[in-house]
Amino acid sequence: MTYIDDKDLQTSMKIFLDTADTEIIGKHYHSGLIDGVTTNPTLIRKSDRNPEIVYQEIKDIGIQDISMEVIGDKFNMISEGKRLFKKYGKVATIKVPCTPNGLAACMALSKEHIRVNVTLIFSPAQAILAAKAGAAYVSPFVGRVDDNSFGGLCLVKDIANVYAKQRVGDTKILAASLRGVRDVSRAFEYGAHIVTMPPGVFAGMYNHVLTTAGLTQFDKDYEASSRALELVDTV
Repeated sequence: MTYIDDKDLQTSMKIFLDTADTEIIGKHYHSGLIDGVTTNPTLIRKSDRNPEIVYQEIKDIGIQDISMEVIGDKFNMISEGKRLFKKYGKVATIKVPCTPNGLAACMALSKEHIRVNVTLIFSPAQAILAAKAGAAYVSPFVGRVDDNSFGGLCLVKDIANVYAKQRVGDTKILAASLRGVRDVSRAFEYGAHIVTMPPGVFAGMYNHVLTTAGLTQFDKDYEASSRALELVDTV
């Protein structure tokens, strides 16, 4: 019989929340099922708050992996990445786009042992470049690929196949832009190491119509059994 080590369980099938809402992050983090948080300028703008205050609040909740996006040319991305890492420590994952500037920044930051998430991945070729640049994570955008009439989950599978054949072990696939619960399970099935999703999708993972029906039946049977016992006690 083969036993799975606890350490293996801790490093597989990681779930991140894609949000800047610290109240919701705190609620779900205390379930013990959330491993990290991804943010981006759009999510931060929706919160109408200072990004660095949001980052600090997420860190204070206890999240150990927070993606923080940097922009500009490679020099700005490198300097901002270093500054954020210095300020927030090892919880900081620096997000850069899969562009020449972004990959140059990735290479420089990763050489200083700063975790980098290369985002806006839409092809295996981009994922190959990101791995060679030292990315800790590559983020294929599943939903956006689907929006353009291509198979977003197939992209995850293609990247996983390339990485497996080339024995890429240091770069993990972080499937992003997931629109539904089925996307989550399929992303893991196709080789993603991590998935990030809106809180609503995470909440939906608990639910299934047959679970609800089964629970309703259990409650009815329990009540019926309780009433039967009460009748026996009165006889």
